[in-house]
Amino acid sequence: MKTNFSLSSGRGLVLAGLLLGWSWQSAAAQTPSGVSGSLRDTKGAVVEFATVTLHRAADSVVVKSEFSDDKGAFRLEEPAAGRYLVSVAQLGFQRAWTTSFEVAGSPVTLPTITLQVSGATTLKEVVVVGQKPLYERQADRTIVNVEGSTLAAGNTSLDVLARSPGVTVDGNDNLALRGKQGLLVLIDGKRQPMSGTELADYLRALPADQLKSIELITNPPAKYDAQGGAGIIAINLKKDQRQGTNGSANISYGRGQYGKFSTGLSLNSRRQKLNLFGSYNYANRQNMAKLDIHRDFYSVSDGSRQLTGSSDQANRIRISNLSHSWKAGLDYNLTERTVVGAVVSGVASRLPRQQGTNTTSLFNADGQLASNYQALSNRNFNSPNVAANANFKHTFANDSSGSRELTADVDYARYNSRRLQDLTTIFAFPIRPDTLVFSNQHGELSIQSAKLDYVHPISKQTRLEAGAKASRVLADNDVLFESSGEDGVRLKDFNQSNRFKYDENITAGYINLNHTFAKTTLQAGLRGEQTTANGRQVVNDSSFHRSYFQLFPSAALKQTLNEKNEVSLSLSRRIDRPSYGQLNPFRVIIDPTTSGSGNPNLRPQTSYNVELTHTFLQKYSTGLSYSITQDPIIGVVQPETDSTVVSTSVNLGKQYYYALTLTAPFEPVKGWQLYTNAVFYYSRFVGNLAGTSLDKGRPAFTLSTNSSVTLGKGWSADVNASYQSREQYGFLDVRPNGQLALGVQKSILDRKGTLKLNATDVLFTSKVRATSSYDNYVERFYQRNDSRVVTLSFNYRFGNDKLAPSRRRSGGAEEEKRRAGGL
Repeated sequence: MKTNFSLSSGRGLVLAGLLLGWSWQSAAAQTPSGVSGSLRDTKGAVVEFATVTLHRAADSVVVKSEFSDDKGAFRLEEPAAGRYLVSVAQLGFQRAWTTSFEVAGSPVTLPTITLQVSGATTLKEVVVVGQKPLYERQADRTIVNVEGSTLAAGNTSLDVLARSPGVTVDGNDNLALRGKQGLLVLIDGKRQPMSGTELADYLRALPADQLKSIELITNPPAKYDAQGGAGIIAINLKKDQRQGTNGSANISYGRGQYGKFSTGLSLNSRRQKLNLFGSYNYANRQNMAKLDIHRDFYSVSDGSRQLTGSSDQANRIRISNLSHSWKAGLDYNLTERTVVGAVVSGVASRLPRQQGTNTTSLFNADGQLASNYQALSNRNFNSPNVAANANFKHTFANDSSGSRELTADVDYARYNSRRLQDLTTIFAFPIRPDTLVFSNQHGELSIQSAKLDYVHPISKQTRLEAGAKASRVLADNDVLFESSGEDGVRLKDFNQSNRFKYDENITAGYINLNHTFAKTTLQAGLRGEQTTANGRQVVNDSSFHRSYFQLFPSAALKQTLNEKNEVSLSLSRRIDRPSYGQLNPFRVIIDPTTSGSGNPNLRPQTSYNVELTHTFLQKYSTGLSYSITQDPIIGVVQPETDSTVVSTSVNLGKQYYYALTLTAPFEPVKGWQLYTNAVFYYSRFVGNLAGTSLDKGRPAFTLSTNSSVTLGKGWSADVNASYQSREQYGFLDVRPNGQLALGVQKSILDRKGTLKLNATDVLFTSKVRATSSYDNYVERFYQRNDSRVVTLSFNYRFGNDKLAPSRRRSGGAEEEKRRAGGL
């Protein structure tokens, strides 16, 4: 059987042609855009590699930081219009502050900043202590500064992400931002080929000690891939910026019901034009997952339904997760304006001992026991992944409008996975022979992509950005099912064994224009993407072909009303393509009555999004959001017989989403910072599934707060709490849940070492209780894991403490890497 599907058609991307249509002729160097200046000491000598920080004048909150170069010069990218201060810190000097100044769309050149030598003896190191707040709110995003936080101690990246403002993780490991699923997740600018449980497992294998920050972007501009209707979560890893040879080492051990150990080492060598860096991390995390399920099955006739049977299940799974992650790379300055780099990274995740027990009782319509059995499962999962990136950046000679910049990235990634499972079912009532099922699934995925980005300042107030990208994804999955015969001999199950191949090509181009007036900033962009996809099941020769071209406009307006108030309005159209795992039709046996399967008939979901935000005193913000999504993709559970169900993904008709977001940072007293975030939202789904009509929603809210206290003498503490109210998501009704985490840390060994003690889910309230309701089926489940954990960690920095300017690269394979879940 062969089916064809087409959303729309189109040929070529004329937008990419604009990329190289601008003159590259050099002009005499003038003052670059942004905030620039130079540093000198009292004798007139340059102060190199000092930390230069931009603060809001109203409350001194950190906006961004940079480093002076070897000539003492610095430049900070142009911030939003408003009043600012600059501070400068360097070892051996007193911290210096500028007077406040105005940024209103034109380049700002500060007078030379002179640093005074510290009064302390030159034989002793002068330590300037400063730390960014854990949460920062910017015009288009919220930033979580993970580095240095006590809550990151010994935890995983998923733990920290789940405690970020507005982020929730449901019982199936699906990420949501402000109550809305469909997120693009980037790690150092690169998308991971995973979603759902696969992405969650990857984040569990990535220690939080390796994170620098997390950015939550709700309405991204056209420069980003159009994927991600709910927005983008950008995870940035730490990178050592010190001169010479240096590094850091960390070790942690946590204990809940089971132990959790992690350790890592990072090294960096920076010499003149060459920077070499590398890191290695190992984690061995033991866990326990507990899941209790009650199911009711119904027959539906003439608008009424009759109970036909029910079941009770108790699932217990012991999980051992071993992971090795590594990265190695280099940056080389060919000239003052040209830099090339390369990075190779890998993650090898292994679950060698995933042992599960499932106890099930089946009842007839009268509530009498019909069957009782116990299923014992043994699973082994191995997933070695490797990715490589080569990048290029050239900054053209400055003219009166600013610097032009060209960047290029080429990416290649290869992901392998092997899942082995055997499931033995022992029947207690009625007594009958045991059954034994084996499965062996092997998947291979390769991603190739290349992208080009160009930034051209047309004038001091206007900047043009344009770019192009091409990517190809090849996936090959092979699954073999076998069952034991009466004589114990394995026989191939031809009904479930299969092979699935998938080939996808996406070409894209974008153009983005930014213009700044005295108190107004305008941004408008357009992105076009052509997608061609082919999927084929070898058994039965079933295949599909899809080809569509779509445009994704975006726009933003920001208006400064006065020194205390500003408003912004943003609009965008975005898309969420099914992950590669969601398209894969293979069966995964979870227990004798439950299996999972992909859906090759899934269509992409598209959404229109609008957000209006008011900011008071540059820190208190109120936001109103609305979006409408066509063909939303949601996970569902459907009965196949009177006792078995299958978990899969389907398209519904529409999703309507409304939200009110409140953000309020406080500093009750010096050294005590509070950050509170509240999201009140209403999400309504409309559609039909297997005869069940859905037009349902429920008002809901999420609350999160973080309290950070500097206690002096190297001591500090954090308290983090969150609460998710009852919510309706599609057919799923989820009861309230929350968490409380506590942390304390102490700087030791001349501030080169940090000792941290951290406790997560102190009240054990992150358990998930939910009900999934359809006309012919109702499921109630209660899920919890080993989440209440106390962790002790130690981190030590060694080597040269002299800083140098940073350089972070974002590759071109962002979108493809998230969607490969389940392969």
